[in-house]
Amino acid sequence: MLTAFVLINADVHAIPETAQAVADLDGVTEVYSCAGDVDLIAKVRVRDHDAIAEVVTNRINRLEGVTHTMTHIAFRSYASKETEAGFAVGE
Repeated sequence: MLTAFVLINADVHAIPETAQAVADLDGVTEVYSCAGDVDLIAKVRVRDHDAIAEVVTNRINRLEGVTHTMTHIAFRSYASKETEAGFAVGE
C-alpha cells in the first residue's frame, strides 16, 4: 500500500462540506481541517501510483470547493509508542 498526504486549499465558505466530500472518497482514510497555509490535509492509502493519480487528479481536484492541492507521497512510516508519546498533547 502507498500513502500520500494531500494538502488542500478550499473555498473558505465551504470548508466543512469540502472536507466531508473528500472524506467520502474511496482511498481517502482521514481528513483534517487545520490552521496554517492549507485548509485541509487528507491521507490517501491506495495500492499503486496510478491509484494516487486517480484519487487526487480525477476526484479530489474536481470537487466543488477545492481550489488547489499539493500531494506528498510517503516513502516510509515510522511509528512507535515513544514517537507517539512525544507528540501527545495534554495527555
